[in-house]
Amino acid sequence: MKFAIVSDTHDNINNFNKAINWLNSENIELVLHCGDISRQETISEATKKFKGEIKWVRGNADYYLEEIPEQMDLELDGKRIFFNHYPDVAKKEAESGKYDLVFHGHTHKPWVEQIGKCKLVNPGELAGQRFKPTFAVYDTQTGKLELKILETMRVKTYQ
Repeated sequence: MKFAIVSDTHDNINNFNKAINWLNSENIELVLHCGDISRQETISEATKKFKGEIKWVRGNADYYLEEIPEQMDLELDGKRIFFNHYPDVAKKEAESGKYDLVFHGHTHKPWVEQIGKCKLVNPGELAGQRFKPTFAVYDTQTGKLELKILETMRVKTYQ
């Protein structure tokens, strides 16, 4: 199974929609969003456009979105996964030895670090505030992690 990891959209729905269009064209059915969504409208539009499921966690820009959890863990194809917004929490969980993959956002900078058997990943930011807009795609079958740079992506269109 392939799934996407995004973070720090900060209401840049245009960039989020570009990523969603590509994800839909690639038949990716799950997105893990590592926080700093910013407004309910962004959640509503993304949920409406994305053909699969989006799992959300809350970041520091999402203080009023109280119904969204601060962190989440799940298992996909035998991989134990944890994600949240904050790098310090993520690193602690990666060091715990409980997870194969740990994802976070907050710094806006793409980053991958191997800690024991765990891959600690920041997919960067979709907002494009500090760095080029990026997100990541992980394949549970191959273990391959890819960083996607939004401006270089082409969406397949079918008629």
